[in-house]
Amino acid sequence: MKWRRLSLKGFLWRLVLVFALFWGGGIALFSVVPVPFSAVMAERQISAWLSGDFGYVAHSDWVGMDEISPWMGLAVIAAEDQKFPQHWGFDMAAIEKALSHNERHENRIRGASTLSQQTAKNLFLWDGRSWVRKGLEAGLTLGMETVWSKRRILTVYLNIAEFGEGIFGVEAAAQRYFHKPASRLTQAEAALLAAVLPNPLRFKADAPSGYVRNRQAWIMRQMRQLGGEEYMRRNGLYP
Repeated sequence: MKWRRLSLKGFLWRLVLVFALFWGGGIALFSVVPVPFSAVMAERQISAWLSGDFGYVAHSDWVGMDEISPWMGLAVIAAEDQKFPQHWGFDMAAIEKALSHNERHENRIRGASTLSQQTAKNLFLWDGRSWVRKGLEAGLTLGMETVWSKRRILTVYLNIAEFGEGIFGVEAAAQRYFHKPASRLTQAEAALLAAVLPNPLRFKADAPSGYVRNRQAWIMRQMRQLGGEEYMRRNGLYP
């Protein structure tokens, strides 16, 4: 029995090591290589096949930051993570506020994930909420922040973010909703895409609700307050 316990413990440690090497290799590889697909894309595709929806295709077209309108990067920063250029992967003030809110409102859980955390989760992990996943997300976020530049994190985020059913990445979203490349997105169009990010399967960029329109207007105000396009260049996020 003792031998079996030791064998199980050894197996688990080897399993952890394999995943650590896999994720570490992925962080190193994708610091320079375009991301072909993300864990969320794979999860959505497999779920569709298992449910018998063989027409579903998780679609993404990789583009570099110089092929993305500066308004788009600014929009997601304004909407999701205004301290993105300054933090090292975690916004501690936002986390404290979220914890305090969640203690008071158990039925309305508020998140505090930065763009770095969202990139780590979308790229390498499964969807859902659990302490195991959050722990892995934290480790991957630290790894990415150590190896990648902020510009690289933002580039990967914009290329794997989900903007609708089967629509991943800003290039696919720009083509689908506005019939133009991501490089030509206007401020209003970028803000509209950012407005659906909290729940892109519920909120529709091509049929925006009143809530989405109000959020779009708020994001545009935040973009102006941050400093517009100059903010992106000043922080080394755009060529």
